[in-house]
Amino acid sequence: MKVILTGGGTGGHIYPALALARYIKKVNPLNEILFVGAVGGMEEKIIPKAGFRLAVLPVKGLPRKINFNLLRSFYLLGKSSVHAVKIINEFKPDVIIGTGGYAAAPIILSAITKRKIIIIHEQNVIPGVTNRFLAPFVYKVCLSFEASQRYFKKHSNLCITGNPRASEVGHLEKKTARQILNMDENLPFLLAVGGSQGADRLNQCMVDFLFRSSGNKNIQIQYITGERYYEEVVSRLKTGKIFERYAGRLDLRPYQQEMSVSLAAADLVITRAGATTLAEVTALGVPAIIIPSPNVVHNHQFINAQELVGRGAAILIEEKDLNGKLLQNEIYALLSDLSKLSSMEENSRKLGYTEAAENIYKLLLSNKKVDKCQ
Repeated sequence: MKVILTGGGTGGHIYPALALARYIKKVNPLNEILFVGAVGGMEEKIIPKAGFRLAVLPVKGLPRKINFNLLRSFYLLGKSSVHAVKIINEFKPDVIIGTGGYAAAPIILSAITKRKIIIIHEQNVIPGVTNRFLAPFVYKVCLSFEASQRYFKKHSNLCITGNPRASEVGHLEKKTARQILNMDENLPFLLAVGGSQGADRLNQCMVDFLFRSSGNKNIQIQYITGERYYEEVVSRLKTGKIFERYAGRLDLRPYQQEMSVSLAAADLVITRAGATTLAEVTALGVPAIIIPSPNVVHNHQFINAQELVGRGAAILIEEKDLNGKLLQNEIYALLSDLSKLSSMEENSRKLGYTEAAENIYKLLLSNKKVDKCQ
C-alpha cells in the first residue's frame, strides 16, 4: 500500500501524522509512505530526521485581512496544487491522509480532482478551517474528540478514532519511566511543561512556586522551561539557591525530547492544552492542571481543556488568574488527595484512545466502519 501523509506548520499536525506513519510501517514494512508539507515548516526538520521521505510545496497560510499577502497566498496555493498533481501522478498513492494545516490543502484539493481515497484527521475539538472546508469531499473525517461532531453536523462520514500519537505512549509504565529519568519510585512526581516554546506566564509562576515549595522534601519535579526561557529561569533559581534546596529533586530542562516518558512517570502534570499533549495525557491517564494558551485561534486550547475538565480528568486555570500561590495550593491539594488523583486518572484513561492508529489503519484497508465510527 502507498500512502501520502500531508499536513504541517505546527507540531500538532506533524506528530500525529508521524505516529500514524510509524504504525503503518510497523504493520507492514513494505507499505510506502511519502510526506508532503510546506516550505519553511517544522516538518522540514522533523520528518527527514524520523527517516521518512518528504516533498515540500511553496504554499502559505491565508492572512486574516484582505491585502497583497492574500493574493500572494492564493497564487502560491495554485502553484502548489499544480505541483501536488505531479506528486500524486508520480507516487500513485492508494490513499491520502491529511492531518490539517495549510500545508495539507494543495495535496487534498488535487486528490479530490483525481478521485483519490482521502481521509482527514482533526486533532482539536474545534476543527481547523482547512478540515472544515474539505470534510464534504473526503471519504472519512477522523476525530480526536466526540465533541467535534457538532461542527460537522451535515456530514455522515465522521469517525471517532482518537489521535494516533496516543498509540505510541499508552504502553509506558510509571516504574519504567521513573527509572529512565532516574527519579524516586515512591516520591510524588510533578511534571510542568509549557509547550515546546515555553510559556512566559507559566514560567514566572513556576519559579514562584519553586521558591515557595523549596522546603517541601516530599515532592520531586521535572520542569521544562522551553529553550528561550531556560537561561533566565536558571539564573533566577541560582540566585535563590533553589537547586541546593531541592537537593537532586528538581530536574530542570529547556526541552524534553521524550515527553511521553516524563508523562508516564508523573503523578500530576501542569500543561497547556495542545491536542497532541492531551492525547498523550489521556492515553496515560495522567491527572492534569491545564493552563490553556490564550494566544491561539478560536481559543481552541480552552475548548480542548474543557473536555477533560468536564469529565473529571483535569483542573483548569486560566492564564489571567494564574499566580504562584494559586499554583501551590492546587498542586498540594491534589497531591495530598490520593482518592481524587485516582479518580482523575481513571477518568483521564476513559478519554484516551490508545488504539487510535489502528482505528485509522483499518479505514485504509476497507470500507467497513471501525467500532467508534458514527
